[in-house]
Parts: sequence; C-alpha cells; structure tokens
Amino acid sequence: MSTPTVVTRRTRKRRAAEAAAAQVARPNDWSNLDPNDLSTPALFINRELSWLSFNDRVLAQAQDASHPLLERVKFLAISGTNLDEFFMVRVATILKKFRAGIEEVSIDGLTTDQELATIRLRALAQMDEQTTCWSQSLRPLLAAEGIHFLEPAEYTPAIDTWLAQYFKDHIFPVLTPLAFDPGHPFPYISNLSMNLAVRVRHAGRTKFARVKVPGMLSRFIELPATLSPHPGVSNVFLEDVIRHNIQQLFPGTQVEGTHLFRIIRDTDMVIQEDEADDLLETVDRGLKQLRYGALSLLQVEADMPKRVLSILIENFEVDDDVVARTADRFGYGDWHSLSELHRPALKYPAFTPRTLWAPDETDKVFDHIADQDFLVHHPFDSFTSVETFLRAAVEDPHVIAIKITLYRIGPNSPLVDMLIAAAEQGKQVAVLVELKARFDERNNIAWATRLESAGIHVVYGLMNLKVHCKLCLVVRKETDGIHRYAHVATGNYNRVTSQIYTDLGLFTADEGILDDITEVFNSLTGYSSKRSYNALLVAPIGLRQGVRALVEREIEHAKAGRPARMIFKNNALADQGMIRTLYRASQAGVQVDMIVRGVCCLRPGVPGISDRIKVRSIVGQFLEHSRVYYFENGGSPEVYIGSADLMERNLDRRVEVLCPITDPAMRQLLRDAVLEVLLSDTDRAWELQTDGSYVRSTPPEGVPPLNSQRFLLEWYAAQHET
Repeated sequence: MSTPTVVTRRTRKRRAAEAAAAQVARPNDWSNLDPNDLSTPALFINRELSWLSFNDRVLAQAQDASHPLLERVKFLAISGTNLDEFFMVRVATILKKFRAGIEEVSIDGLTTDQELATIRLRALAQMDEQTTCWSQSLRPLLAAEGIHFLEPAEYTPAIDTWLAQYFKDHIFPVLTPLAFDPGHPFPYISNLSMNLAVRVRHAGRTKFARVKVPGMLSRFIELPATLSPHPGVSNVFLEDVIRHNIQQLFPGTQVEGTHLFRIIRDTDMVIQEDEADDLLETVDRGLKQLRYGALSLLQVEADMPKRVLSILIENFEVDDDVVARTADRFGYGDWHSLSELHRPALKYPAFTPRTLWAPDETDKVFDHIADQDFLVHHPFDSFTSVETFLRAAVEDPHVIAIKITLYRIGPNSPLVDMLIAAAEQGKQVAVLVELKARFDERNNIAWATRLESAGIHVVYGLMNLKVHCKLCLVVRKETDGIHRYAHVATGNYNRVTSQIYTDLGLFTADEGILDDITEVFNSLTGYSSKRSYNALLVAPIGLRQGVRALVEREIEHAKAGRPARMIFKNNALADQGMIRTLYRASQAGVQVDMIVRGVCCLRPGVPGISDRIKVRSIVGQFLEHSRVYYFENGGSPEVYIGSADLMERNLDRRVEVLCPITDPAMRQLLRDAVLEVLLSDTDRAWELQTDGSYVRSTPPEGVPPLNSQRFLLEWYAAQHET
C-alpha cells in the first residue's frame, strides 16, 4: 500500500485547507438554500472533484467481477492514464496559479489553496486504490489464469542467468547512465519517465547517477516457459531487471542503492496567439517548451532515503508537497499492453457491426443519401461506412471538392491517404487540422505537413479558438447542377476510437443543413463575419444562445401545461450559466434527465431548485462519447447531435456544431432506442446524489439488471439481420 504525501508543515497547512474546503462545499441542510439565488457556491460541485469521481467509476470497473479479466486490466490502465493526464493538466494548472500567488475562487467557493489541497489528497488516495486493485485483486486473478508476474525474490538461479543475458542483449545497449556531480549537471528528465536514482561508491566517495527505464521497451518481459516457476506464463518487470543487473552499468564501483522514481510535468500549453505569426511554428515551439514544464508530481519508492529525495526535490526546484511515496508499482498506464494479450476467453466476445455500404458500393453512396438521411451509431455501426463515403468522394469523377475537419486523427489513418489521392486527381481538397488538440499536437503537425506537401489546402486552426466540430462536406457536379453531401458527427474521424467510443454520425443532403455547413467551412478557411445560422447551432457565435433559447421554450411549455422535458447526453456539464438555466427549468416544472459521462458541476435534487433534475453516468464496455440534446417541445420533439459539451470552453472558445435531426423516425430512434435505454440502465449506471457522490444504480428486487450497452449490441445485431 502506498502512503500519503510527505507530512511537512506545508502539507499540514494544505490538510487544514482541505478541512475548510469541506465546510464550504457541503452545507448541512439543502432546504435552507434560497431558491431565488442560483449563484450561491453551494449549488455547484467542484469540477476537479467531479472528474476524480468519474475516474473512481472507471477504476470501479477494474474491480467489477462481471467484466472479463483482461477488460478489468484495461480499466485499470485507463484509470492510470486518466490520472496521469489529470496531474499533467488540471493539477498543473492550479499549481501554476498557486505558485504565482494568483487567488481565484472555484465554482463551488474554494480558494486556490483549498482546491489544490482537496484534489491532491483525493488523487493520491486514488493512486492507493489503483495499487490495491492491482496487487490484491487483478494480479492474483491473473495468476489463477496462468499469467504470473514475478518479484525479484522469486527469481531462481536459472532465471537470474537468463535475465543477465537478456539484459546484456536487449536492455544494456539502450541504457545511458548519467552521473550527477560538479562535472555533470543534473540531467534532463522527461515527462512520465520512470527512472532509477543510483548511489555508487566511487573513488572513496558516494556519488549519484540517474538511469532512465526506457519507455520504448515493454514494461513486461515474458520468461521462457521452461524457466517459469508456475504453470502458465511468467513475466518480470523491466525496472526490476535493470535494477537486478545495474552493476553492469557501473564497472569498478560499488552500487550502494537504487531507488525508483517517476515524474509528471505540466503539459498545459499556453499559446499567446495574439503574438503568433505562424500557428504551426508557435505550437511546435510550445511543445518544445513543455519538455521543461514544472513538476506536478514526483512519485518515489517508499524506502527512498531522505538524502536522495532531498537531492531530487532541490534539483527539480519543487516543494516536497508534490511528492508521493509508494511501496508498490506505479505508472499503471503501461498495463494497456497486458489487456492486449491473446486470451480471447478473458475478453469481451467480438461482434460484427453493421455497414451501410460495402467497400465496393461506392457508386451507390450519393444516390442513397440524396434519397434519405442515414444515421450511424458507432461502434454498433461500423466506421467503414464513413470511410466508404469518403472513398466514394475520391473515386467519383463528378465530385469536385472535399472539405473536412480533423481533430484527433490517430496513427495510420486511411482518411489521409484518401484525401491525398483526391488532390492528386485534381479535386479541390481543404482540410482543417487542429494543431492544438491536446496530446495530439505533435501527431497533427506531422499529418498537416504531409497533407500540405501533397498540395492540399491545409488550415492549422484559428487564433484563440480550437476547432472541435466534426464535419465533412462533399461537392458534386451533377447533370442538373451542383449538389452537396455531408457527414456530421459527434466523434473524431478516427477508426480506432470508433470501435471503443459510442458516437453518432449523420449523412445528409438536407439543403438547410448543407447551407450552414458550407458557411462554417467558409469561416474556417477564410474571413467571415456571419453571426447566425439557420439550422445548425454553432459555437462560439450562437450555440450558447441557441441552447438557452431551446431551454426557455421548454420552460414556457411547462408553464402553459404542455409536455415539457429535456434529455441531455454529453461528456461534461460545467458551465455556470447553463447550470443556472437548467435550475430555472426545473423550478418551472420541466423534467430534466442528464446522462453525463464525466464532469458534472450541477447539483441535482436540491429542494425547490433542482428537484426535477436527475443525473446519471454510464461507464461500461464502451466509452460513452456521443452528444445528444432532446427537447420535448410541447409534443413536437426536436433532437440535436454534435460535438459540444456544456462547458465554457465548448460554448465560448471552440468552434462546435450541433445539428438538428430532421427525420421523425430518426428522432424517435434516438429517444426510444438510445436515450431511454441509457436512462433505464441498472447495471452500468451511477446516479449523482445531491452531496456530489455517485451511487451505483440497481434494479428493483426480482428484476434482472439492464446493461444498456449490451442491450444495444443485441438490439442492433437483430436490426442488422432484418
């Protein structure tokens, strides 16, 4: 088990701040709140604590025996990666303010010091839970399935001999010991790297060196079956093998100790775009500067000597309140590779998604879309349909232009090759590649450079805005004139994520929608002062106002006694203005059902304020990523899908699109076969309580639980057969 942060006067001060924060965040009696004051901090849940609750729900899947074992390992890896990113961005951002002496008050009334104290303790407790999940649950269960992980104490002489040779052949050539003394400056240590602080006795003195555990090598080394001390497969940890053979790196010295540590740096890139002449160059320069971001976490082994820890703290120029000690493993994001082991019985069964068009049916695509709209729901529907749509645009000689936005493209994207092929055929191709997509900046720079070198019109993004909408527009010259076809989506143009994220996509030839999409692309690639759209809700111009107007319309319906209900499904709800608007809807009698996967700062169930609002989160086999906004509208429902969550950044600082679903059958499908099913989930759903905690949803006694994602898998499979 890992222990809390090093207890110092500064840490004790932070814990005092945490206690004060608890008093600010949780009044004793919700009924005492003034229903006319919708701005009081007590009505809001802290964004960072809400995110940590989401990651708790992810980690809970790793502890849930109803999932196949390797899927549970995957959830542990996801929670580990998530928590790393939380320290890299959210904790780092608040630390930056704290170190600069900037005092801000969070949405729930916490000072910077209180917020930092509270979230750090919660995050460190979550690290402990990850360790417990691995060491006390998943590791023994894997061993029972013949997948073992050995500690150095279990190495036999034969294993020692084999590992020594393996180290010499495969690891030693990659390692670079870096001394630290008056002649050798403290070495640069990269973000998320795992390292060994080595104490060596040399020339009568104790000296220090750093050895990086190479990230390009597998964290897990499989032993030959003949050496395994247990039935099945035995693995050892890369860091243990390096430590076990560390003397080979320091011949002629005596290694006195090796101590593992890992760092997480601030990776929140701030671009002064008003001073940027070239966005690509500016982002590239920002990425280089991030290599030296301040530390937001220093993880060390529990038995690291005080002197060694002091050297690290001094040279990283941090306070000891960023230190976390652990007696077990860290860096659980590396466990993703274990979830890829070829053990089908320990994973979810494979399924075959529906495709709208076979790859060889590209000649039918545009005729079909001209006749009717098509809705796809990934991963139940294959992303192949999207690729076939684009391939049809490439192969069809009548297509004269293709325009697309790319946010997270992924590696080895076939879409890029298609776009290049289209340009080579003389078609006009315009691509907006968002260089500022967090953690994908370097990848997107490479894609943008390749596209531009092929003669494609590439836009790198907009100053002061991220382009997050998911749009593809195809222009076709037909016998009766120019016609357009579009794909509007809730998720990225990424084949890999489409297999594990639930997302929606609309293929349409609706002229009203196409007119607006054309205007969106014109504003992205050129200059435009357009301030309104007819069909689409577009941020930052009118999405906030548009959603607010739709909510106000539901309020008027409720006051008039007409049917009034809203169902919002998205990834996050954090915007104060939107939350207050939803509170007013609840007060007016509108029933509000929220399906919010991650952060939710709205506090449901407050008497007289939010007692008609229910919030749930679905965490299951697939990542719930689609955004759907349903309005009952007095009995004439309207439904929008798109890229926008209800966060300030999505509403005010990004280009987002919500698109109406005009086909009545599709609207009913989204309500009955998607939203209502998710609202009926009693297996993977968590209900948000008024105090900010989440409680697992359970079915009534005697009723079997409903897993919405499994239900949809079976429902779509049945639809595909018919």
